[in-house]
Amino acid sequence: MAASIAILAIIIALHLIAFVFAVGAERRRSTAEVVPDQYDERTFCKYDSDASTLYGVAALLLLLVSHLVVNGATKCLCFGKGLVGRVSFLGAESCLIAGSVRNAYHTKYRGVFGGAHLSCATLRKGVFAAAAALTLLSMIGSVLCYWIHSKADTGGWQRHQNEGIGMASSEFPHQPQHQTGDVRKP
Repeated sequence: MAASIAILAIIIALHLIAFVFAVGAERRRSTAEVVPDQYDERTFCKYDSDASTLYGVAALLLLLVSHLVVNGATKCLCFGKGLVGRVSFLGAESCLIAGSVRNAYHTKYRGVFGGAHLSCATLRKGVFAAAAALTLLSMIGSVLCYWIHSKADTGGWQRHQNEGIGMASSEFPHQPQHQTGDVRKP
Protein backbone atom coordinates (compact mmCIF):
# COMPACT_ATOMS: atom_id res chain seq x y z
CA MET A 1 0.00 0.00 0.00
CA ALA A 2 2.95 2.36 0.61
CA ALA A 3 3.94 2.18 -3.04
CA SER A 4 0.48 3.21 -4.17
CA ILE A 5 0.44 6.18 -1.79
CA ALA A 6 3.84 7.28 -3.12
CA ILE A 7 2.65 6.96 -6.71
CA LEU A 8 -0.55 8.86 -5.93
CA ALA A 9 1.54 11.59 -4.27
CA ILE A 10 3.78 11.82 -7.35
CA ILE A 11 0.78 11.99 -9.70
CA ILE A 12 -0.95 14.68 -7.65
CA ALA A 13 2.23 16.72 -7.14
CA LEU A 14 3.14 16.71 -10.83
CA HIS A 15 -0.39 17.71 -11.83
CA LEU A 16 -0.55 20.50 -9.25
CA ILE A 17 2.82 21.92 -10.30
CA ALA A 18 1.70 21.74 -13.95
CA PHE A 19 -1.48 23.57 -12.91
CA VAL A 20 0.55 26.32 -11.23
CA PHE A 21 2.72 26.70 -14.33
CA ALA A 22 -0.37 26.87 -16.58
CA VAL A 23 -1.91 29.58 -14.37
CA GLY A 24 1.44 31.40 -14.39
CA ALA A 25 1.54 31.15 -18.18
CA GLU A 26 -1.93 32.70 -18.38
CA ARG A 27 -0.95 35.56 -16.12
CA ARG A 28 2.33 36.25 -17.94
CA ARG A 29 1.06 36.13 -21.53
CA SER A 30 2.99 38.32 -23.91
CA THR A 31 1.57 41.72 -24.61
CA ALA A 32 2.65 44.00 -27.40
CA GLU A 33 2.49 47.62 -28.32
CA VAL A 34 3.16 49.39 -31.58
CA VAL A 35 6.28 51.51 -31.23
CA PRO A 36 7.69 53.97 -33.77
CA ASP A 37 11.23 53.40 -34.88
CA GLN A 38 13.55 56.18 -33.82
CA TYR A 39 15.55 56.13 -37.07
CA ASP A 40 12.86 56.15 -39.74
CA GLU A 41 9.10 56.36 -40.23
CA ARG A 42 8.52 52.64 -39.64
CA THR A 43 6.74 51.17 -36.66
CA PHE A 44 7.18 47.76 -35.10
CA CYS A 45 5.70 45.57 -32.36
CA LYS A 46 7.46 45.60 -29.04
CA TYR A 47 6.73 42.53 -26.88
CA ASP A 48 7.30 42.40 -23.19
CA SER A 49 8.09 38.86 -22.00
CA ASP A 50 8.34 35.26 -23.18
CA ALA A 51 7.94 33.81 -19.69
CA SER A 52 4.53 32.46 -20.61
CA THR A 53 6.02 30.23 -23.29
CA LEU A 54 8.48 28.72 -20.84
CA TYR A 55 5.76 28.20 -18.24
CA GLY A 56 3.55 26.53 -20.83
CA VAL A 57 6.30 24.16 -21.94
CA ALA A 58 7.14 23.32 -18.31
CA ALA A 59 3.48 22.54 -17.59
CA LEU A 60 3.30 20.41 -20.74
CA LEU A 61 6.34 18.35 -19.72
CA LEU A 62 5.17 17.88 -16.13
CA LEU A 63 1.76 16.72 -17.31
CA LEU A 64 3.39 14.31 -19.73
CA VAL A 65 5.64 12.86 -17.00
CA SER A 66 2.65 12.44 -14.71
CA HIS A 67 0.77 10.44 -17.31
CA LEU A 68 3.84 8.35 -18.02
CA VAL A 69 3.93 7.51 -14.29
CA VAL A 70 0.24 6.53 -14.36
CA ASN A 71 0.68 4.40 -17.47
CA GLY A 72 3.85 2.80 -16.08
CA ALA A 73 2.26 2.03 -12.73
CA THR A 74 -0.93 0.60 -14.19
CA LYS A 75 0.80 -0.96 -17.21
CA CYS A 76 -2.29 0.02 -19.12
CA LEU A 77 -2.85 2.26 -22.10
CA CYS A 78 -6.53 1.45 -22.14
CA PHE A 79 -9.20 4.08 -22.43
CA GLY A 80 -11.88 2.25 -20.45
CA LYS A 81 -11.27 3.12 -16.80
CA GLY A 82 -9.37 6.35 -17.33
CA LEU A 83 -11.25 7.91 -20.23
CA VAL A 84 -11.86 11.23 -18.45
CA GLY A 85 -8.22 11.48 -17.42
CA ARG A 86 -6.97 10.63 -20.90
CA VAL A 87 -9.30 12.99 -22.75
CA SER A 88 -8.62 15.90 -20.39
CA PHE A 89 -4.88 15.14 -20.64
CA LEU A 90 -5.03 15.37 -24.43
CA GLY A 91 -7.04 18.60 -24.20
CA ALA A 92 -4.62 20.17 -21.71
CA GLU A 93 -1.61 19.14 -23.79
CA SER A 94 -3.22 20.61 -26.92
CA CYS A 95 -3.93 23.92 -25.18
CA LEU A 96 -0.42 24.07 -23.74
CA ILE A 97 1.25 23.34 -27.08
CA ALA A 98 -0.94 25.76 -29.01
CA GLY A 99 -0.61 28.47 -26.37
CA SER A 100 3.16 28.13 -26.11
CA VAL A 101 3.68 28.18 -29.86
CA ARG A 102 1.32 31.10 -30.41
CA ASN A 103 2.79 33.06 -27.50
CA ALA A 104 6.30 32.59 -28.91
CA TYR A 105 5.24 33.93 -32.30
CA HIS A 106 6.23 37.59 -32.54
CA THR A 107 5.80 40.02 -35.39
CA LYS A 108 8.24 42.56 -34.05
CA TYR A 109 10.42 42.54 -37.17
CA ARG A 110 7.56 43.41 -39.48
CA GLY A 111 7.50 47.11 -39.89
CA VAL A 112 4.92 49.25 -41.59
CA PHE A 113 5.50 52.76 -42.86
CA GLY A 114 3.02 55.07 -41.22
CA GLY A 115 2.14 52.46 -38.57
CA ALA A 116 -1.61 52.88 -38.74
CA HIS A 117 -2.52 49.28 -39.54
CA LEU A 118 0.16 47.20 -37.85
CA SER A 119 -1.29 44.22 -36.02
CA CYS A 120 0.80 42.68 -33.27
CA ALA A 121 0.09 38.97 -32.90
CA THR A 122 -0.62 37.91 -29.32
CA LEU A 123 -2.20 34.90 -27.68
CA ARG A 124 -5.88 35.16 -26.82
CA LYS A 125 -6.79 35.31 -23.19
CA GLY A 126 -7.95 32.01 -21.72
CA VAL A 127 -5.91 29.40 -23.63
CA PHE A 128 -3.59 28.65 -20.72
CA ALA A 129 -6.52 28.99 -18.29
CA ALA A 130 -8.33 26.24 -20.20
CA ALA A 131 -5.18 24.14 -19.99
CA ALA A 132 -5.07 24.71 -16.23
CA ALA A 133 -8.69 23.61 -15.82
CA LEU A 134 -8.12 20.53 -17.98
CA THR A 135 -5.00 19.75 -15.93
CA LEU A 136 -7.13 19.56 -12.78
CA LEU A 137 -9.64 17.31 -14.55
CA SER A 138 -6.76 15.18 -15.75
CA MET A 139 -5.47 14.90 -12.18
CA ILE A 140 -8.84 13.71 -10.91
CA GLY A 141 -9.19 11.23 -13.76
CA SER A 142 -5.64 9.92 -13.34
CA VAL A 143 -5.98 9.48 -9.59
CA LEU A 144 -9.30 7.64 -10.00
CA CYS A 145 -7.87 5.48 -12.79
CA TYR A 146 -4.82 4.53 -10.73
CA TRP A 147 -6.86 3.98 -7.59
CA ILE A 148 -9.40 1.75 -9.35
CA HIS A 149 -6.64 -0.18 -11.10
CA SER A 150 -4.64 -0.72 -7.90
CA LYS A 151 -7.71 -1.87 -5.99
CA ALA A 152 -8.58 -4.36 -8.71
CA ASP A 153 -5.02 -5.72 -8.90
CA THR A 154 -4.40 -6.06 -5.18
CA GLY A 155 -7.67 -7.72 -4.27
CA GLY A 156 -9.09 -4.63 -2.59
CA TRP A 157 -12.36 -5.49 -4.20
CA GLN A 158 -14.11 -8.70 -3.33
CA ARG A 159 -12.84 -11.45 -5.54
CA HIS A 160 -15.08 -14.44 -6.00
CA GLN A 161 -13.45 -17.76 -5.33
CA ASN A 162 -14.88 -21.24 -5.59
CA GLU A 163 -18.09 -19.96 -7.10
CA GLY A 164 -19.90 -21.44 -10.01
CA ILE A 165 -20.66 -25.01 -10.82
CA GLY A 166 -19.03 -27.29 -8.31
CA MET A 167 -18.43 -31.01 -8.37
CA ALA A 168 -21.43 -32.72 -6.77
CA SER A 169 -22.57 -36.27 -6.39
CA SER A 170 -25.22 -37.63 -8.70
CA GLU A 171 -28.80 -38.18 -7.56
CA PHE A 172 -29.08 -41.34 -9.65
CA PRO A 173 -28.72 -44.74 -7.96
CA HIS A 174 -25.29 -46.27 -8.09
CA GLN A 175 -24.64 -48.11 -11.31
CA PRO A 176 -21.79 -50.53 -11.84
CA GLN A 177 -18.96 -49.12 -13.82
CA HIS A 178 -17.56 -50.92 -16.81
CA GLN A 179 -13.97 -51.91 -16.94
CA THR A 180 -12.46 -50.79 -20.17
CA GLY A 181 -9.00 -52.26 -19.87
CA ASP A 182 -9.89 -55.95 -19.44
CA VAL A 183 -11.84 -57.28 -22.36
CA ARG A 184 -12.34 -61.11 -22.57
CA LYS A 185 -13.38 -62.97 -25.64
CA PRO A 186 -15.80 -65.93 -25.25
